[in-house]
Formats: sequence, C-alpha cells, structure tokens
Amino acid sequence: MSELFAPYAHAIAAMAGMALLVLVLAPVTGWMKSKLGLAPGAAPAADYGNPAYRWHRAHGNAAENAASFALVTLAAILAGASPVWVNWLASLYLLSRLVLLVVHVGGIGRADMGPRSFLYVFGWLLCIILGLMAIIAVV
Repeated sequence: MSELFAPYAHAIAAMAGMALLVLVLAPVTGWMKSKLGLAPGAAPAADYGNPAYRWHRAHGNAAENAASFALVTLAAILAGASPVWVNWLASLYLLSRLVLLVVHVGGIGRADMGPRSFLYVFGWLLCIILGLMAIIAVV
C-alpha cells in the first residue's frame, strides 16, 4: 500500500467491505425472490412480514447508500482529513450497516421509526461528518 494511503487503511477496508456487502446481498436477494417465482428485477409485494421483501429492501438500501459513503470517505482521504477520525467514522459506518442488515432482514422492530430507522440515521450522520471533514480539510 502506498505510504500516502497507509494511514487510512481502515477506511479503505471499510469502503471495500461496504462494496462486498452490496455484492453479496445481490444474489441472496435474487435467490429469495426466485423462490417466490418473481422475474429478475421484480420486487416482492411491499410487506415487511415477507422475508424476501426485507432482503430486497436491505439490498436496495445498501446499494443506494454505498456510493455516498464511498464518495465522502474518499473525499476525506484525498483531502488529508485526520486519518484517526476518517478510519473510526468509516469503520463505524460499516459496522452500523452490518447491524442494520441484521435488523432489516430479521424484521426486528417496527417497519417505521424502529431500530432500522435509527441505524440508518446514525450512518447518515457519519457520512455527513465525513463530508464536512473533507470540506474543512480543503478550505
């Protein structure tokens, strides 16, 4: 690893971990939907009581948020923001997404304003902080 990026090893690993999470969720979700006889690309009926729908939404949510996470993390790294903070925030983000996955596919809590919502907002706040760190580092 380049000496320039070595201090950000945890953040880089967290970005790779997030990408792997999305990549692993795709075939699992497809398999769950195929068990219902759904065509590729089709969405199960919007029912959080249905495990296939929860997997479908977990994959969609992870894919929707992976780019923002990668962009703010990469921006913070390239801007030279504090490696300690960038590593911690990026690692916490990945951990929060793994916990969110367990909550989401396990159907834990209510469909709205339950643990899933709070975990999402926690990850969102981490991304906001990473983005602000990048901006502050270059200003």
